[in-house]
Amino acid sequence: MNTKNNVSLNKKRFIKRNNNGNSSSSNDTKLTPNQNRNNRRNNPAERINRSREPQRKTPVKIIPLGGLNEIGKNFTVIECSNDMFVIDCGLAFPDSEMLGVDIVIPDFTYIEQNAEKLRGVVLTHGHEDHIGGLPYFLKKFNVPVYGTRLTLGLLEGKLREHGLLGSVKLHTVTPRQTVKLGCMAVEFLRVNHSIPDAVGLAMHTPAGIIIHTGDFKVDYTPIEGGPIDLARFTDLGNKGVLALMSDSTNSERPGYTMSERKVGESFQKLFDQAEGKRIIIATFASNIHRIQQIVNNAVKHGRKVAVSGRSMVNVIGKGIELGYLKIPDGILVDIDMVSNYPEDKMCIVTTGSQGEAMSALTRMAMGEHRNVSITPNDFIIISATPIPGNEKFVTRVVNELLKLGADVVYEAMYEVHVSGHACQEEQKLILSITKPKFFIPVHGEFKHLMKHAETAKSLGIDEKNIIIGEIGNIIETDGVDMRISGQATAGKVLVDGLGVGDVGAIVLRDRKHLAQDGIIIAVATINRNEGEILSGPDIVSRGFVYVRESEELMEEARQLLFDELQNCLDNDIYEWNTIKTKMKDHLSDFIYFKTKRSPMILPIIMEIQ
Repeated sequence: MNTKNNVSLNKKRFIKRNNNGNSSSSNDTKLTPNQNRNNRRNNPAERINRSREPQRKTPVKIIPLGGLNEIGKNFTVIECSNDMFVIDCGLAFPDSEMLGVDIVIPDFTYIEQNAEKLRGVVLTHGHEDHIGGLPYFLKKFNVPVYGTRLTLGLLEGKLREHGLLGSVKLHTVTPRQTVKLGCMAVEFLRVNHSIPDAVGLAMHTPAGIIIHTGDFKVDYTPIEGGPIDLARFTDLGNKGVLALMSDSTNSERPGYTMSERKVGESFQKLFDQAEGKRIIIATFASNIHRIQQIVNNAVKHGRKVAVSGRSMVNVIGKGIELGYLKIPDGILVDIDMVSNYPEDKMCIVTTGSQGEAMSALTRMAMGEHRNVSITPNDFIIISATPIPGNEKFVTRVVNELLKLGADVVYEAMYEVHVSGHACQEEQKLILSITKPKFFIPVHGEFKHLMKHAETAKSLGIDEKNIIIGEIGNIIETDGVDMRISGQATAGKVLVDGLGVGDVGAIVLRDRKHLAQDGIIIAVATINRNEGEILSGPDIVSRGFVYVRESEELMEEARQLLFDELQNCLDNDIYEWNTIKTKMKDHLSDFIYFKTKRSPMILPIIMEIQ
């Protein structure tokens, strides 16, 4: 037998034994891909490693279409496969640039594009920034709405105004109740806020549990109902929370938010201090807890209570009807009857804590209220914190009230207001007990979201697992990863009177132009056949200058337009747009040269043949 061949044969047998795991060799042997796959498949350690790999699940999309990088118009879509539902549908109030606009609501375009997937709307609580846009939404999408008793009670009033009451399916839910919405289920969790019946949401999705806190704070001694359901939040955290979406409004404030009962203690001292005077208290209409404490102190001090302001009347009426406000018989009196009672036996609860132009308190301050005239015998309490941007309006009202001789108490002086939103320590508590894998700060401006993200990082949440979104972001998770996977149509829809969305950027630009510089209208009549000016140009000015004091300027402008119009006719230029453009350009240059102003100029040409 050939020795060389014998060695080769033995080597092949050795390799074969080594590949079967029965022997070993220090020699490096290259295996084929099939041999590698077979070895991994037969290796117990490899099977264990594969079983430990995270299992990707059916993706879920979180799409905030409002409420991020802004205060108001909260509106979020949760979507999975062929199902989706909406969390809240609020409004925002117009800023100073939105002249003439009444309210701002979210853009519903994404919902319209996926309407066949929509299974319903779930509501966290009854504040305007969470339910105010819902009537406009329900006019387009007739789907079930799920909310707690008071939340739906307040919504009913809005639906009645829009002619929708009776046509929308409203389903009352209670804390710890679960509602099935397609392939997902929503569990309602009790939280504390500045309005009763507020809830957070635990969304049980194919990808995992997603918690949305809603607007919340931790109040161990609430005025009505029980404290926040920390036990259930903890249970969910122990089961494993995929993502937490948490209220960021007070993320810049350290410590804890005070209990609403603290305001009651302040009221008690102030009622004692106001002995012999009429008490007027301005607060948010929706803060039923606050109103209850006002009533309690009024009863204790032998005072009647009158209510002023349409929203205040509506909310108090609904609160009494549903049992959330307990007012003894004979305490409430009509605002028209306040003059029939001694001033030191009256307490007036009113709207206007934000200095709104048409609110009851502002009308009182300006001497325009039909039933209440402010005197030095009034003790006025503004029980609210100015919303960012409203500070100057509140200050103006306070100044006017002081000029009338009234005593005015506001937050900076006494503890007459506490927030309904969690401060940093409460935010840490929710983060700690839910132990989310991913964190999405919500409800706040960008600085609030960033600060909340820093708090989450301080508790050990990996920065790469924190997403600070913007409205329209499609945030997608499969239970393993979370990322921004796309962009949905999102933005603002302006409501002006009965018009929804018909006021856009161009209209707002024109309104701003008119407000800043006024308008000049130039009207002329021409005869095309004869090529002559029959009348004008006549100039009408509004918001630019007072014509009677600027007759020389107006006459020069009129002569300039006459010469330019005649020049067009002499050169056989009869195309209206060309004539108007020439008149507009020449008059604009002249006005700016004379006044350094740029009013809107509107030429009108009438033609007779």
